[in-house]
Amino acid sequence: MKRGIAFLSTFPPRACGIATYTTDLMKAISSKFRDSYELIPIPIVAPQGLTNYDKAPLGLLQIADPLAFDTLFENIQFQRNIDLVCIEHEFGLFVGQEVKFRSFLSELNAAKITVVITFHTILPRPDGRLLEQVTAIAAYCSQIIVMTQSSADILMSTYGISTDKITMIAHGTHLAPANNKQETLEQYNLLSKKVLSTFGLLGPSKSIETTLHALPAIIRQNPDVLFLILGQTHPTLLLQEGEAYRNLLEEIIERYELSDHVRFVNEFLSIESLLAYLSITDVYLFTSKDPFQAVSGTFSYALSSGCPIVSTPIPHVREVLKADMGTMIDFEASDQLAEAVNQILDDAPRLERIRHVNLQKMVKTSWQNVAIAHVNLFELLVDEKRDMMYSMPPLNLDHMFRMSTERAFVQFADISMPDLNSGYALDDNARALIAMLHHYKLYESQEDLGLIKKYLDFIGYCMQEDGTFLNYVDSDGHFTEQNEQENLEDANGRAVWALGEVVGLAHLLPERIVKPAIELLERASAHALLYYSTRSMAFTIKGLSFMRGKNYQTIVTVLADRLVAMFTHESRGDWQWYESYLTYGNSVIPEALLAAYETTADTRYRDIAYQSFDFLLSRIIVDDEIHVISNKGWAQREQPRSEAKGGEQPIDVAYTIIALDRFYRHTKDEHYKNTIRTAFEWFLGRNHIQQIVYNPVTGGCFDGLEERTVNINQGAESTISYLLARLKMEAYLPEHVS
Repeated sequence: MKRGIAFLSTFPPRACGIATYTTDLMKAISSKFRDSYELIPIPIVAPQGLTNYDKAPLGLLQIADPLAFDTLFENIQFQRNIDLVCIEHEFGLFVGQEVKFRSFLSELNAAKITVVITFHTILPRPDGRLLEQVTAIAAYCSQIIVMTQSSADILMSTYGISTDKITMIAHGTHLAPANNKQETLEQYNLLSKKVLSTFGLLGPSKSIETTLHALPAIIRQNPDVLFLILGQTHPTLLLQEGEAYRNLLEEIIERYELSDHVRFVNEFLSIESLLAYLSITDVYLFTSKDPFQAVSGTFSYALSSGCPIVSTPIPHVREVLKADMGTMIDFEASDQLAEAVNQILDDAPRLERIRHVNLQKMVKTSWQNVAIAHVNLFELLVDEKRDMMYSMPPLNLDHMFRMSTERAFVQFADISMPDLNSGYALDDNARALIAMLHHYKLYESQEDLGLIKKYLDFIGYCMQEDGTFLNYVDSDGHFTEQNEQENLEDANGRAVWALGEVVGLAHLLPERIVKPAIELLERASAHALLYYSTRSMAFTIKGLSFMRGKNYQTIVTVLADRLVAMFTHESRGDWQWYESYLTYGNSVIPEALLAAYETTADTRYRDIAYQSFDFLLSRIIVDDEIHVISNKGWAQREQPRSEAKGGEQPIDVAYTIIALDRFYRHTKDEHYKNTIRTAFEWFLGRNHIQQIVYNPVTGGCFDGLEERTVNINQGAESTISYLLARLKMEAYLPEHVS
């Protein structure tokens, strides 16, 4: 049975920041944990407000109705499956009903229904009435969420609320889509423009005139600048005084003759449109003149889109905006704004550095991560503990296609776009070939065949006349000096593995793919016994296990015997491994020995495969989470387990999942099956920083899990590793979610 969480808040179609925030939060929790939680909206309706809500099973909270809170409490009790009520609080939402609201909280408390309240505003200098109101609210809640440390500090120092009752969870943000900036500029007829923007519901507190007064000085230095004012007038303001504020702004535009440099977009923008505008923004302007504005969602959204920021110093900004992220100015200081904007626009390298810094620093605030933080808190507070099950993301090949040029799969990414200067690697294209073969095996999509042929052709391109492979190719197709500086045994082994996978699907694939793969594999196998790298031998065993013929079985036997000899030499009572250390891609070695057993029926291979794989799992599965060996310090035989965090790579998790799948299929041991899910959820947030490693917006995978963050570049190895792991999960789902 799903856990019931009710959210008391404003909701669309009511146009306000709290409504947008709560909708985004509920969508994120539902997307991340759809099988674990039932989320129930309770819309707060202002007097004369809209009441056309599609889904409100507990009814509406009509502020004008003196019995509204009584009715709501009865409905919550009647529902029975409500485990927790989350209230999004803003001063003024319960105007005229503050006493009833506190009574409602008291009743929930008496009924032992857990209440979490999120304070969107914390006033630093409350009068006696406000102080009493906030402390009373706090007394009835199990936990208070705030979005900045400064808000938490005020609650503790001014309101006397205990630190253990306060949780800081940042305002959620949207992961930046992989937009092509030039195409988006063209879409909005902004090619050749330097774009400034601001967005939100318009009103005097936004102080947009601060920017308009600065524009003449900006235009003198940057005549191609255009300022976008995105958003409708605040609906409350619209009711009170119509478009008076917008008219004031238009008068300033006319006075300064700025019509060619300012564009109003008078719409309540969809998230997709908003993120598109932010993706082409060169400088984002946040000019609020309210010094007590605790938090700004618009500021957060702009930062998370990578925009350099020029901002006034509200508490949220003072806490977050560092010198490498933008510039802080005084309230209503148009001269400072003009100078700050010009400095950024005139320094293209700085602008690009800021973009990278902001995207990196803000990824932890993605709605996916904020959803995880909320759910972790909820689970701490409720009495009946349950295991959270992360939802399985649908298969998404967007980043595979994005990273593939006419030649091959590009090696590295600049955030979510291919870094063409990084060139190509045999390693990556071998992995990409395996991934697309596995996808084709499941879905037989004709679109897959184009990528399969592309990656296979690249493997053929990398083969030398003697049948060995080079690994590194530059963007022009030339082999690089790096091939002479590195040991290429592992890359050669991966190529053999990939070619073997083609042979394994010969019954499904067209001859134009199978025939060249067999020819390449026959040539490559002539060198198979020359390599002694542990992983190269393992990859080769996996590839040749698809081949039929005594000569291939002989090669598999020789390589497997070498692995057995290494195990016999290096293993001890508490160290059941092939080397005196554990490094990267460890799971492929016992998996290869199990493949050798399946090929030869030699039980030595099977027994050592079990022994070594179970030893490895004992080292990397800790407290129902996977913690693969860190590349910041390999595990040594006679040294204690390292407690260092970070340096975890997607490829290690993927290889572990691939191995678990083979061991489960071979043994039907439920432990292996259950561990597959545990390992895969590392990509989704079940890791030491409780953050996503897979990016569901781009379809890419972040390049590694560090001590406190992820590496936001989404390059070949990580993206393909995720896809390999995700494809294995298809067999363990109740139904395909693609």
